Amino acid sequence: MLISGFDSVLSDLDGVVYAGPNAIDDAVESLNTLAEVNVTLAFITNNAGRSPMSVAAHLRQLGVKTSAEQVFGSADAGAEMLARELNPGSKVLVVGSPYLRECIAVRGLEVVETHKEEPVAVIQGFDPDISWTNLAEASYAINNGAAWVATNTDLTIPRAEGLAPGNGSLVNAVKLATSVEPRVAGKPESYLFARAADRLDSQRPLVVGDRLDTDILGGFRAGFSTALVLTGVDTPRTALGAPVEQRPNYLINSLADLYRPYPTIKVLGYGVQVGDAVAKVDHGAIEVTGSDQDLNAWRAACHAWWLAHPRQSRHEEPEIRFTERGLDALRKVRG
Repeated sequence: MLISGFDSVLSDLDGVVYAGPNAIDDAVESLNTLAEVNVTLAFITNNAGRSPMSVAAHLRQLGVKTSAEQVFGSADAGAEMLARELNPGSKVLVVGSPYLRECIAVRGLEVVETHKEEPVAVIQGFDPDISWTNLAEASYAINNGAAWVATNTDLTIPRAEGLAPGNGSLVNAVKLATSVEPRVAGKPESYLFARAADRLDSQRPLVVGDRLDTDILGGFRAGFSTALVLTGVDTPRTALGAPVEQRPNYLINSLADLYRPYPTIKVLGYGVQVGDAVAKVDHGAIEVTGSDQDLNAWRAACHAWWLAHPRQSRHEEPEIRFTERGLDALRKVRG
């Protein structure tokens, strides 16, 4: 089974474990079964407004057996990043949630409200109550030489009404006012993943997520294997056109696939074969013998395209054509 090659799972939350208030099919049972196969579990979240205790309580309500120690969030990571570099008592301007302020304070740093108090650093995380004044204070401090850490740079945040500006959008406003790039503690940077793996004493982590640009990219940057689970944002089609750093090692339908054998990917003279599906690149397009409803057909298509484009640096979705001719028929055509 796929999970037998790993000693830990570093899992995203929204789109992997739950969607809105409800658990995703197979997620709870699959996560709880990890302990039975001696695989440790951590949850990686960019949400800088909720404490690990709050996240763990939510997961337990859904039936996941977990604790706050297994939740690794960008607020704690950002605060820890600063605490390692600054002297105790250093002044830090916090633009974000009450929990982010708490993260700074408990690490022996002084939370300040304005650039006039001469902070040596600024940390910025999402909070719906952030105002123009808060962003202006951050800009003043950064322009005066303060170090700058962003908990995460997600451009959007889901709300019941739809997508709204996320922390990345607010960070961009400060970037425009300062011409400074922040260091980022959360996904897609490697720090949060490496921190979790270190705490778990994990040598072979598997990063599981539903987003290419945060989960898969972050896992890649950390040097870990990655699995894109198709229960959230990204799809086989978006994975197909992904740049090199966002290409997952595995495509899985749900977390239940962790306990199934992953199909062998065969590179043959007439194409890439996965299961009964075969894909080849022809004149800039992909021809797939198989059904677009079969994940193996998409796996074959991805690997054929990726082999043909090993240095792709931006997202590019190629034309793809499926035909459900049998594999034996394809072999006859190819001779």
